[in-house]
Amino acid sequence: MATKAADRVGDEVAWTLQASAIEIAAGIRAGRVSARAVVDAHIELLERVNPAINAVVVPRYEEARAEAEAADALVAAAGDGEELPPLLGAPCTIKESIAVAGMPNCAGVLARRELRAETTAPVAQRLIDAGAVVLGLTNTSEVCLWIESDNRVYGRTRNAYDPERIAGGSSGGEGAAIGAGGSPFGLGSDVGGSIRGPAFFNGVFGHKRS
Repeated sequence: MATKAADRVGDEVAWTLQASAIEIAAGIRAGRVSARAVVDAHIELLERVNPAINAVVVPRYEEARAEAEAADALVAAAGDGEELPPLLGAPCTIKESIAVAGMPNCAGVLARRELRAETTAPVAQRLIDAGAVVLGLTNTSEVCLWIESDNRVYGRTRNAYDPERIAGGSSGGEGAAIGAGGSPFGLGSDVGGSIRGPAFFNGVFGHKRS
């Protein structure tokens, strides 16, 4: 999916659809590509593939575009040798069960569907403080308990390579979004395989800190 999307964007940004977050951030700092162009390319891809895979269940695309423009302004204003945030301008996604202030945080539980996070979880805040641009929140299994990401709030997430197959759980939205090329990296959670399973199912690397 990422390769096909690369054919639809300019050469100056196409490489970012298959690059790591570190590579993307380095390209932005070096002026090789703008953060806004990178974010737009990933949003365009997500808007095409997400109807089939249902990975990003809470998009924040306009906010992401504004944050990307702010990142570009920071790069433009930086002096020679000035240290910039390590992930500045790099897009990412975050599992819906991880709190991001002002955004839904129900973990697929119908009774909590109106709940909005009052604060941002420290792990998510560290990504944001490092300069990452959050494209949206991704699907999870109900209460993060099951091996497939399906719930009565957001529905079922499908595999990035074959929509007839599951994306895994509970971080299946992350696995599918990254596997489809819509996000270079993301934040999930894992107790018994909730990152590692979806990563395996969707052909990406998943890391659980020991």
